[in-house]
Amino acid sequence: MDIIERRESAVRSYVRAFPATFAKAQGALLYDTSGKRYIDFFSGAGGLNYGHNNPQIKAAIMEYLAADGVTHSLDMATAAKVRFLERFEQVILQPRQLDYKVQFTGPTGTNAVEAALKIARKVKQRANVVAFTNGYHGLTGSALALTGNAHYRNPFYTSRANVTMMPFDGYFGSEVNTIDYFRKFLTDSGSGLDRPAAVILETIQAEGGINVARPAWLQALAALCQEFDMLLIVDDIQVGNGRTGRFFSFEGLGFTPDIVTVSKSISGYGLPMALVLLKPELDQWLPGEHTGTFRGNNLAFVGATEALRYWETDELTHAIQRRSRLLDQRLHTMQTSYPQLEAQVRGKGLIYGLAVGDPELAGAIGRESFTQGLILERCGAEDNVLKFLPPLVIEDELLAEGLSILNRSIATIVG
Repeated sequence: MDIIERRESAVRSYVRAFPATFAKAQGALLYDTSGKRYIDFFSGAGGLNYGHNNPQIKAAIMEYLAADGVTHSLDMATAAKVRFLERFEQVILQPRQLDYKVQFTGPTGTNAVEAALKIARKVKQRANVVAFTNGYHGLTGSALALTGNAHYRNPFYTSRANVTMMPFDGYFGSEVNTIDYFRKFLTDSGSGLDRPAAVILETIQAEGGINVARPAWLQALAALCQEFDMLLIVDDIQVGNGRTGRFFSFEGLGFTPDIVTVSKSISGYGLPMALVLLKPELDQWLPGEHTGTFRGNNLAFVGATEALRYWETDELTHAIQRRSRLLDQRLHTMQTSYPQLEAQVRGKGLIYGLAVGDPELAGAIGRESFTQGLILERCGAEDNVLKFLPPLVIEDELLAEGLSILNRSIATIVG
């Protein structure tokens, strides 16, 4: 690690949490240069839903490279792009009766968020956007202005103008309906809230602490957006791509967003790729009005096309639901077994959090878990939530083994 300490910027983060040099990975397993094995409950912060070096996706990419397929193309037409769009339409959009245009943006999630905000403001001819407490949408310009965590919101980085924060579902506990709170701001001419062009949210706040919005709350928010002519943007960058059990996190919840941002696992192989899905009437861009050098990552198109095979049937959804039950049961058992944690269990599908009352205790458990061969990160405004993001394709036995490591680590720390 000497060269990391000597040469890499102090901004590095995950290498501090996971101080090992990794050399090999397969599925839900990582190996460091000494050969030590780790179970991965981190999945590249949700960028590896289909596991490390997924063999089917890897084979498709290697075949494409061996045939001298185009790798960089800006937004020119390529066989890889055409194939991805055809399969995305056939496998994802049509079966869900969704009619979205697909915009390829720069390669990361924050690029997709920036583009979504830009088109929303253009279409509605209004500047203000509403975001929610504890939300996370990226760390560039406008995306940073939407992000609630004070750790990231240094006032020197960006202007916070034209963004209004509203309380997420449950922010004030069960006593306050935060949709009524939002409505009051919209209807009161003295509230100081400029009419928003759009509202943006995660249906499950991942970095914010695994805060799961109730379906009824989301439906009420969608109705409020329609009533007051605001576009509804769902940031599905971390909790989409099957993380909640279905391809989109909003499926089956009784509403359809106007715009959806997608990134992280969409490429299927950890390759950079980001999309904005927008209803056709919102696609009011002029040619070249929003561009980016790496919006034509053809290797990502190939990987994404192959990953869509998982969604041709309900088999993966059923497997996620089964693994989710195991994860939920084991975490609730730990909650009961270790009352000194003052823990709460939150989650859905294969995104879960174990919120620990003491942030320092959560940190100690995370470090001990890593020592014992389990990789998981923390989240939440106080960094007190142990976050579980195993690959969707993790074997049930490995999932159970990882949870046993967590249980031993808790026992080691709290006795």
